[in-house]
Amino acid sequence: MNAPIKYQTILGADGKPAFVVVPYEDFLQQYDREHHLVPNEIAGMVLKDGMAPMRAWREYLGLTQVQVAARLEISQAAYAQIETSQRPRKSTLRRVASVLGIAFEQLNF
Repeated sequence: MNAPIKYQTILGADGKPAFVVVPYEDFLQQYDREHHLVPNEIAGMVLKDGMAPMRAWREYLGLTQVQVAARLEISQAAYAQIETSQRPRKSTLRRVASVLGIAFEQLNF
């Protein structure tokens, strides 16, 4: 049985590929990754609700403090202090962004 084609190529007048049609979700994932965008949900949590960006990203990704702390190889209590810090170090933000799978710029706004 043939698998469904996920992408569609549109040929130009010269017969060479000119465009590729991709599923919208794939496009958004690629665009977000390349442009380091912050989802509206996270922006709302930070700007409207006053939540720290680190906490907003953690909750958006459906992670607990224990899970993030384990990825960082620190205790939950140590991570809780980092998450509530008013001005975490850039090196800390880079490390947390890395374990969350996001770009530093997405966490440092």
